[in-house]
Amino acid sequence: MRLQCGFLFLLMLLWCIPLNAQHKYTWDGYVKDSLSGETLINASIFLDNNMQGITTNKYGFFSITLPEGKHQLVFSYVGYSPKTITIDFNSNFSKDILLFPATAQIQNITVSTQKRLNNVKSAQMGQVDISMNTVKSLPSFMGETDILKTLQLLPGVRNAGEGNSGFYVRGGGPDQNLILLDEAVVYNTGHLFGFFSVFNTDAVKNLTLIKGGMPAQYGGRLSSVIDIAMKEGNMNKTEVDGGIGLIASRLSIQGPIVKDKASFIISARRTYIDLLMKPFVPKSSSFYGSGYYFYDLNAKMNWEISAHDHLFLSGYFGKDKFIFNNNHRSFSTTIPWGNATTTFRWNHSFNKKLFSNVSLIYNDYKFDFLGKQDNFNFDLSSGIKDFTAKTDVDFFASTNHKIKFGAQFTYHTFYPSVASGNQDTVVFHPANTQKKYANEYGIYIQDDWNVSQRIQVNYGIRFSLFQQLGPYTAYTTDANGNKLDSTFYQRGESVKTYSGFEPRFTIRYSFNNNSSVKASITRNLQYIHLVSNAGTTLPTDIWVPSTYLVKPQDGLLYAAGYFRNFNNSMFETSIELYYKTMKHQIEYAEGYTPSLSDPEQSFVFGKGWSYGSELFINKVKGRLTGWIGYTLSWTWRQFPDLNNGNKYPSKYDRRHDLSVVAIYQLSTKWKLSSTFIYGSGNAISLPERFYFIDGVLTQEYSSINAYRMKPYHRLDVAVTYTPKHKKPRKYTDNWVFSIYNLYSRQNPYFYYYDQEGNIADGNLTISAKQVSLFPIIPSITWNIHF
Repeated sequence: MRLQCGFLFLLMLLWCIPLNAQHKYTWDGYVKDSLSGETLINASIFLDNNMQGITTNKYGFFSITLPEGKHQLVFSYVGYSPKTITIDFNSNFSKDILLFPATAQIQNITVSTQKRLNNVKSAQMGQVDISMNTVKSLPSFMGETDILKTLQLLPGVRNAGEGNSGFYVRGGGPDQNLILLDEAVVYNTGHLFGFFSVFNTDAVKNLTLIKGGMPAQYGGRLSSVIDIAMKEGNMNKTEVDGGIGLIASRLSIQGPIVKDKASFIISARRTYIDLLMKPFVPKSSSFYGSGYYFYDLNAKMNWEISAHDHLFLSGYFGKDKFIFNNNHRSFSTTIPWGNATTTFRWNHSFNKKLFSNVSLIYNDYKFDFLGKQDNFNFDLSSGIKDFTAKTDVDFFASTNHKIKFGAQFTYHTFYPSVASGNQDTVVFHPANTQKKYANEYGIYIQDDWNVSQRIQVNYGIRFSLFQQLGPYTAYTTDANGNKLDSTFYQRGESVKTYSGFEPRFTIRYSFNNNSSVKASITRNLQYIHLVSNAGTTLPTDIWVPSTYLVKPQDGLLYAAGYFRNFNNSMFETSIELYYKTMKHQIEYAEGYTPSLSDPEQSFVFGKGWSYGSELFINKVKGRLTGWIGYTLSWTWRQFPDLNNGNKYPSKYDRRHDLSVVAIYQLSTKWKLSSTFIYGSGNAISLPERFYFIDGVLTQEYSSINAYRMKPYHRLDVAVTYTPKHKKPRKYTDNWVFSIYNLYSRQNPYFYYYDQEGNIADGNLTISAKQVSLFPIIPSITWNIHF
């Protein structure tokens, strides 16, 4: 049956490609930034003043096939001046298009004539492209701009808590977001225990969020895709960017290696609180040597070997390190964690219609907890390491069909919990089978089909397969968890295999140039899982594979929406409805406490579902830009072994979520911005009864997530000042003044219960206390560009 479905899909795809004898010619090339030579991803190309058009691929490449004769084409990209070209198609040819980036003043005057139709024209649902200029203009926490916190301002995307860069999309967990940096998966996205993201905005070129109707080229996650592309480096001249903030500084250098042929970029960031505090902590202090810092380094180079071949090599290396010393007690702990990714890519165009990319990817995430007491040392580590090979092919069959297909292979190595220790010459290696191995495969094909000017369909199918490998020992246990028998699998031997087809379908019907309706249905399978014993994404969370005990998550998303542009596309609006089901969700069993045993023995399994509506109003032109996003949603979980089998609100459930973003260009010197956030309180479980057993106060908790914290709300503001120097200088600079939590709202981080008095005197009182993290926090950052 599966083979028949795939064969019928291929026949449908081939049948849809028109065959005729009319003379047609093809123009291929790249859309680039005229100043830096950077390619522009998803740039729009409209044909002959109508709604029909195409976009460049992930590498800025386009191919247009049109009938013989003169045609007018409009090339546009957000933040750039559009370019209109009339060309006589009388032969095949290659030509790149250079778009000029608009200045702040031009962007609010000249570019306001640009007609933006992607909101209503594209068949893709739930996709948002955010420019780095927008990210850098918004108020920031402690002066550090953060692309993930910007995503949390969009409808359907909610934050993980106060100051946290973790996020949840349409009721899904943090592990259900596929986060890619130059195609490499980033498993841990947070610095400072999640309060800052690992992405340095100075090194990022493009950011795309897809939260509905995920195309078939993406797989392995249920909820969303965050596709981040690093800058490639200026092809024309050397540039230096830097910034000094309250807690961190950054520096980026980019430029040509061979002009118009090869370039590079190196971007680094580091905190320096540890360096500033060290001179003020005397050596006699019991805490001397304690501290915390994080750093990250982005590097990339690209080389255009020929008109048909292009090589890229990029890498990210980031690390956090927390050190705590108590010299009086001879105790110390060191907690390092971080990501490392490397991506090698080869672009090749076989002809004017066929473009391919081959990628080799390595990524490594590791968390360590190193403790020392006198002469006893203890090490607890977890992590995941991947080797990936993938290929993607774009076939620009015609202006009505853009076909994409490809394949991917990943070899996973999991380290859920690896413990070791030593005391003097005695070394401890607990015999716990933690290390796991797996192969993951995926193949896909999809078509972006312009059926007519009113109807566009994006349809595709993905087949994925996951194979758990040995060495592995599977145990048979009794009802009490006692081991009765075991089966050992040799290295490389298949332990368990899962597979399935993942169909994706999205359709758009346009009423006119300014309004359309869209609908989509997608199935996604997820074979690896992040298991957490807390409400936020901390580095102590562990990644585990699907095994003979753990089944892959299976998600089905239905979505529909109405999209409309107003006032010559000055306002982009949309309202979307969605319903999502999630099978084989994972939680820890009730009463779970961390141990050195295999964690999957403590898992319980159930299902989840979420539904809601999202309203988005986006003003994209004029001196005042920004958006309003509102989400009304419900998210539920049900586990036979939790909450007596009754459904309960997920910890990701938030009934109301509102974000208001405003950016105002006051003049060429001054820019103002603000964000306001309101959200219903998080769902929590609280004690309902207190009683004493042998003199010990005991708590009896409510059903799971039966209560709500207080609502969360906060107002942030920022002012950017760009001085105009009287004498010409070799650099430009600006100052960013930002205030986080302007009216110092005490938002709850967690609750605890405190007791005063004692039961013997009859004056025992128990009261709930709230812990809040951040009051009003002002910050200042100085940015400079050479």
